[in-house]
Amino acid sequence: MSWQAYVDNNLVGTGKITKAAIYGQDGTPWAISAGFSVSPQEVTALIGGFTDPSALRAGGLHISGVKYFTLRADDRSIYGKQGASGAICVKTKQAVLVALYAEPTQPGEATKTVEALADYLISVNYVRCIHLILS
Repeated sequence: MSWQAYVDNNLVGTGKITKAAIYGQDGTPWAISAGFSVSPQEVTALIGGFTDPSALRAGGLHISGVKYFTLRADDRSIYGKQGASGAICVKTKQAVLVALYAEPTQPGEATKTVEALADYLISVNYVRCIHLILS
């Protein structure tokens, strides 16, 4: 399956994620949903947050020009909230999934969708990095 198919079918296609992207851990985009744009600076800050989340905890998570309040930031997952929408970012062995969701999707539904794809990619030992963004 192509990286774009993961974005289109396993994330946005579920109806729980509005926008998504997959990036390598070096910040290289592998797949991005239509109309979704994340700046190189935002990707760099996000990837750095898996190693040192202090900046995300202090200043929030920024994706596509929107600031999200950081709810969780560790070496696997970063979650953000902004009103009724949010962001879920999950790191695999060599990828990060970043996903954005909006009403009427509940945070738990979006989290389950993104974390399940990350678990699958880890289980099949993908060697590259992925970032997905849901809005």
